[in-house]
Amino acid sequence: MYLPKHFLVEDREILLKVMGEYPLATLIGNTDGELEINHIPLMVSKDGQYLHGHIARMNPLAKLAQAGAVKVTAIFHGPHAYITPAWYPSKYETGKVVPTWNYAVVHVQGALSLKEDPQWIRQHVSQLTDTHEPTYQSDWKLDDAPEDYVQMMLKAIVGIEIKISSLVGKFKLSQNRTPTEYDGVIQNLKQSSLEDLQAMLKLMQEK
Repeated sequence: MYLPKHFLVEDREILLKVMGEYPLATLIGNTDGELEINHIPLMVSKDGQYLHGHIARMNPLAKLAQAGAVKVTAIFHGPHAYITPAWYPSKYETGKVVPTWNYAVVHVQGALSLKEDPQWIRQHVSQLTDTHEPTYQSDWKLDDAPEDYVQMMLKAIVGIEIKISSLVGKFKLSQNRTPTEYDGVIQNLKQSSLEDLQAMLKLMQEK
């Protein structure tokens, strides 16, 4: 990843926060010389040392990991937003401005291993739903579904655990602009009601 120093974020707490708020990760592994790319919600363990998730038993990544731990990269995509040159005061002074795209991503590298224990898998799926159901003002639980159906679905998946070995973030948040232009971006983001732009504003104000 091309990573200019002013966009580098190494604060672990900040990175883990983005990973928790945007859990759908792009998971990349290597199977027989070909990239195996999956999009999987991953949960950070309480101690921040592992990522937990699940994949279909028929997934090529699961078959590869049966022989042992597999090196993978998980990419978490945080807020992103198109930044128009119209927001820079210099547009009206020199016109020497172009559009850009602000974004925050976290790259995690580690060794993926399978979790076959049925109890572990059930607990993981329950934790995943318990974490996200309140977002939709719902209290659905895994136990709400018929047990035979739950068992059938659980048998079709396998748990995965990724031991984190590297954690790095790239937060491109207009840090390379002048203070005046940076403030122009902030002020215009404040005026937007778009959810994506409000998420970008929040991150820029926190960073």
